[in-house]
Amino acid sequence: MTDFVQLHLLVSYPPANLNRDDLGRPKTATMGNTLRLRVSSQSLKRAWRTSEVFDCALTGHLGVRTKMLGDLIARSFTTGTPVGALIREEEAAPAFTGVDEAKAHAWARELAGLFGKVKKEETQLEIEQLMHISPEEIGALEAVIADAARTGTLPAATAMPPVLTNRHTAADIAMFGRMLAAMPAFNTEAAVQVAHAITVHQVVVEDDFFTAVDDLNRGVEDVGAGHMGETEFAAGLFYLYLCVDRDLLIRNLQGDRALADTSLRALVEAAATISPTGKQASFGSRARASYVLAEKGTQQPRSLSVAFLSPLGKSDDLLGDAIGALQQTRQRMNDVYGACSDAAVEMNAHTGTGSFEELLSFVAS
Repeated sequence: MTDFVQLHLLVSYPPANLNRDDLGRPKTATMGNTLRLRVSSQSLKRAWRTSEVFDCALTGHLGVRTKMLGDLIARSFTTGTPVGALIREEEAAPAFTGVDEAKAHAWARELAGLFGKVKKEETQLEIEQLMHISPEEIGALEAVIADAARTGTLPAATAMPPVLTNRHTAADIAMFGRMLAAMPAFNTEAAVQVAHAITVHQVVVEDDFFTAVDDLNRGVEDVGAGHMGETEFAAGLFYLYLCVDRDLLIRNLQGDRALADTSLRALVEAAATISPTGKQASFGSRARASYVLAEKGTQQPRSLSVAFLSPLGKSDDLLGDAIGALQQTRQRMNDVYGACSDAAVEMNAHTGTGSFEELLSFVAS
């Protein structure tokens, strides 16, 4: 039977605009006939996988998502710098003697085409679909580039060493998946499902009218502002749900259980401590989870969002009410369906019970 890890988090954000829609407004959703703030799963996952938490915990096991692979390949051919060093913006001694720009451009178009359809214009090297590339694929690509530069010949497509693979240890791809429309054989099914975070209460999106003053305007002729603008914001207590298929995560990581455990630990740490980066300079809205419930077991997973179908906010202790609603809903679900997990751990910063280290150890064991 499948081994699942479920996470339920409550995170409070002050006035912020963490995740904007096409009009620049905070994203929202209607739930229980009331307007709620929303942070999309895409925004959350990108904040986590590009965080220092992931970078430190999963060094050497993180991919990169880009359309600019062709440009990177061309730069590698002309400079002799490995693609990985270019991605990491590292100073690195040339690994081989570079080739002329015309040859580099032509070869880069051919190699980029192995990862996706290259734009039709001959001057372009950009692939049309964002490609999430694993460290193993970057290494294979570097070997092909270095060999072609040394021999002066790029192998024909039929003789090209394989560069795309599903046998990789990219933790971010293993967790969040990879979809290649043109090459479905190299798709990766996501082992981690992330719900959109929603507020447990009704919200009103507000407008902030602001001005900027010209420091050199002495107010002799013009006492007006140098700039005027408007931005929108809202504050809220968010419920966030994640479900991890641990067996699939291990399979995606080629059976490496230790790496799967490290990945889980990094995921929980990031989910509890990393905020989306939208408008952070304007609002400084960094936050940590005030409550986390982690569950493990082989039972069919379920979100506890129904706890907030009726919006909270009728008392002065919104966080306490939200924690109580989660705990009560979980218990009642267990009463009618049976236990949804074999074991569970809580970290409650509202009451000062549990510990973050205990939570991380529970999830990663």
